[in-house]
Amino acid sequence: MLNDPINTTYIENFIKTVKSADFTNQKQVTFDINTAKNISYSLGLVLSRLNSKLEQKLNEKPSNEEVVRINVDGGKGW
Repeated sequence: MLNDPINTTYIENFIKTVKSADFTNQKQVTFDINTAKNISYSLGLVLSRLNSKLEQKLNEKPSNEEVVRINVDGGKGW
């Protein structure tokens, strides 16, 4: 499930609808309950996947740790 593609069509349509409403100076945008549920479900999946990938990335151990040594000698040897 973590690698299955997420259907973002509902989110894209929501963004287009809001842009259109803003462009035409509408005061409000309304959605039926099924559309609202689909938008909510899609956003939940996107956020859940993002959080999962972030946690996975944070828990990864670096494969090659590079050690950088800095010698402060006051500019000797220039």
